[in-house]
Amino acid sequence: MKTLRLWKSGVTVSLAASLLLSACGADSGNKTATNTPDSKTTPAASADVKPADVKKEKLALEWFITAPANSTLPDASKDIVLKAIQEKFNVTLKMNYLAAGDDYNTKINALLASTPPDMWRDSNSDGGNKYAVDGLLADLTNFVSPKTMPNYYKYWTSEDELRRYQIQGGFFRAALPYTKRSYRTYYIRKDWLDNLNLKIPTTYDEYVSVLKAFTFGDPDGNGKADTYGFSTSGGGANLGSDWPELAKHNMQFSYIEDSQFVDASMSPKMQNVLEDVLKVINEKVIDPDWYLNKSPQHIEKAVQGKIGVVVGGSKDFAYDNNINGIQYRTKQIIPKAEWQPFTMLGNTPVTSKNGPGSPFLFAKSVAEKNPEKVRRSVEILDWLASEEGYLLTHFGEEGKHYTKDGKSIKPINDAYTNDILKQGDYLRIWSFFTGETLQPEVYDLNVVDTKETDRDRLIAKFLTSQPAVNWIGTSLLAPQGFDLAGMRKRQNELFSKAIFEDKSANNWPQYRDELLNKYKAKELAEKYTQDLKKAGVIK
Repeated sequence: MKTLRLWKSGVTVSLAASLLLSACGADSGNKTATNTPDSKTTPAASADVKPADVKKEKLALEWFITAPANSTLPDASKDIVLKAIQEKFNVTLKMNYLAAGDDYNTKINALLASTPPDMWRDSNSDGGNKYAVDGLLADLTNFVSPKTMPNYYKYWTSEDELRRYQIQGGFFRAALPYTKRSYRTYYIRKDWLDNLNLKIPTTYDEYVSVLKAFTFGDPDGNGKADTYGFSTSGGGANLGSDWPELAKHNMQFSYIEDSQFVDASMSPKMQNVLEDVLKVINEKVIDPDWYLNKSPQHIEKAVQGKIGVVVGGSKDFAYDNNINGIQYRTKQIIPKAEWQPFTMLGNTPVTSKNGPGSPFLFAKSVAEKNPEKVRRSVEILDWLASEEGYLLTHFGEEGKHYTKDGKSIKPINDAYTNDILKQGDYLRIWSFFTGETLQPEVYDLNVVDTKETDRDRLIAKFLTSQPAVNWIGTSLLAPQGFDLAGMRKRQNELFSKAIFEDKSANNWPQYRDELLNKYKAKELAEKYTQDLKKAGVIK
């Protein structure tokens, strides 16, 4: 049987999507402060294009974007990005933002039914597909192209990538620039290992042994049985994708087999995964609250010194001076704590290279009634994708918040702290377009950060050395009218039933049959196969 595994074929889908993890959200209030991809060639266009000298008519624009729940925009007089945009593009820009999640989506839906924003960032799991089906999205053919967005195409995407990203047979969405790879890996309490005279585990069996030692060996030396080896957050609904047992059986990512898409979470081999998960649960080395934890409760427990192994998803997850990171926060409570990245799975990838994710969208009604609003928004977005816009939205003002020597950027930390961090850490909001994760290499720049420690650099070296699977290569959409949410909900119920009621994986074959046939998961895989063939990923 000819099998193309993800790290060989470059065709993958994360099981996190398959298992329908709980949506990220926060109780944040609404806040306010004032060519087509089907083309095969990219015409030459200079990047970092400045706005035309001809003074344009002043426009009032209103955008709606997702933003970190703990960041806020300052007063307009202190917002260096807002001032730059309004001066450069002769606009009055009103920025509305909410944390991603149900509240955000509900607000956007309400606006689309009344007064659509002039541009918005989508956060739905279908990437705006339902909006396209309902005829609410503008055709971007005459708005988004290498001519109108030279920086966006030069630094962040390509016509071929956008072509494969499309939905419903039209050019209805464009992907926000994205981090090219994930930095997801496992982290372990190295100081606990040292206390127990243990080494970092390099195999799955060694990992299980360490979990036992972390749970029963009093790794923190407090004389209490109050620690556990591993934890995650199931949100009271699902297995989730953090379990290393998935990667142990090569079930973390979907794959292509015999020219067919295979959803790993529907594989017969999921029985082996469930069996191994049950083993460690029965060993009582897993946080007993893992299923009810709502993310990031398991991380909070780790910060408090109760958990020895967790998954981290960002590059600076355990950096010394990331005040929101696990290392910094744990050390505020336990000064000798040390979190270190590791893998117990050898060369088996536990992370992936990313593909286009969340799109930026325009309403059809706005494009028809006032196309200049779309054109002006596109100009601003392209400036955000330029080196000039990127530096301002990630580092602040040159000479005040950072210095630039050739291709080297050196932050002026005190100024940045006073002017940006203490003003709501607001550049995290303005980085909505090109992403919070720093990627200066896109512009052939490097950052000389005096706050970065030798330990941080070792972590970065480890993360970038890890194997990562490739993006699947095209958008995968469920068949029209397919109840994807209902199918995933039932799948999660059956995983939960196996773990908590059956306490056995023996019934997985019949559960799988129910999902494939009654809930039409077989039809879903067939549609995904068609999408991949249409895009040329499967020949």
